[in-house]
Amino acid sequence: MFEKKKIYILVKTYPTISHKYAELVCTAGVLENGTWIRLYPMPFRLLADTQQYPKYTWIDVEVERNTSDFRPESYRPNLSSVSVNPKPRSADWNERRKIIFNNNRIYTNLHELIDEAKSDSKKSLAIFKPTKIIDLKIEEDEREWDSEKLECLKNESLQLNLFKTADEVEKEFRVVRKL
Repeated sequence: MFEKKKIYILVKTYPTISHKYAELVCTAGVLENGTWIRLYPMPFRLLADTQQYPKYTWIDVEVERNTSDFRPESYRPNLSSVSVNPKPRSADWNERRKIIFNNNRIYTNLHELIDEAKSDSKKSLAIFKPTKIIDLKIEEDEREWDSEKLECLKNESLQLNLFKTADEVEKEFRVVRKL
């Protein structure tokens, strides 16, 4: 059952192609009481222009617990209900801090955070501030999207737009360049 939530958006990843949901943008934020929430699946670029939100913006959306996702913070959004609240004109970092750190612990020990993720709470979203950065590893990936995923995306786009031709769908929704 869907319930309306007001969410302050903190995380928006680069779009990725999904076999099951076409294209996804990992989206997470906090509720007014500071509780973390993940919106999944979120096909961000398929939302209407008026529904697309930047980071550090309050949105209203109807959500239900995503029972197919083991992470307790995951909720499935009702995409037609996404409503973006007006964004403040300037970045008020003091206001953002109040919202973000409201009832949220700041972890400085990665092992402690991992232990909590493996515990009954299964915490998968948190604020982590490393005390020391030991290493940075960068691994090369393929420069182009997997052809299977591209084919799935093309088929998914066609299914979402039953009354449009393949050419119209392709003009309307372009695959994002892989970074």
